[in-house]
Amino acid sequence: MAGPVLEDVLAPELIKLDVEVENWQEAVRQAGQLLIDHNHVEPRYVDAMVRMVEENGPYIVIDQGVAMPHARPEDGVKSLGLSLLRLSNPVNFGHDKNDPVKLVICLSSVDAEMHLNALRQLASILSDNENKQILLTGGKEAILEKVQEVSQI
Repeated sequence: MAGPVLEDVLAPELIKLDVEVENWQEAVRQAGQLLIDHNHVEPRYVDAMVRMVEENGPYIVIDQGVAMPHARPEDGVKSLGLSLLRLSNPVNFGHDKNDPVKLVICLSSVDAEMHLNALRQLASILSDNENKQILLTGGKEAILEKVQEVSQI
C-alpha cells in the first residue's frame, strides 16, 4: 500500500502522555492542539472535530479505550498528521462498549486516501493486545520503537 508510513505521520512531538482532562471535549481539544502546534491543521479543525462528535455521536471511539477524532479536509487541514494523547484518567465519550477512553489519536488528512497506509500500521498495533499495552502504559521511547517497527511492515 502506498502512502506515508506511521513513523512519518506520528512524530515524537505529536505524542503527549499522561495528560489530565476534565471531559472528552477537552481531550479532543488537547490532542488537536498538538496538530495545530505543528502546523498540520488550522484551529477551526479542532472545533470541527468536537462538532462531529456532538452531531454524530461517539462513532470515533474505534476500540476499547481508543478514540480517533477527525473532521473533513476542508475543515482546515494543512497536511497529513496524527497526534496521540494518553490520558491520566480515562474519560467517557458516551460509547456503549468502548468507554472509557484513555488514548485519543487525532487524524488530519488532506484527502480520503493518503493516510490509509499509516492507519493500517496503527491498526496493527491496536489489534495486538501486547502492542496496545505499550500505547496504554509505555514510555514515549517504547511507543516510538513500536511505531518504527510497524512502519517497516
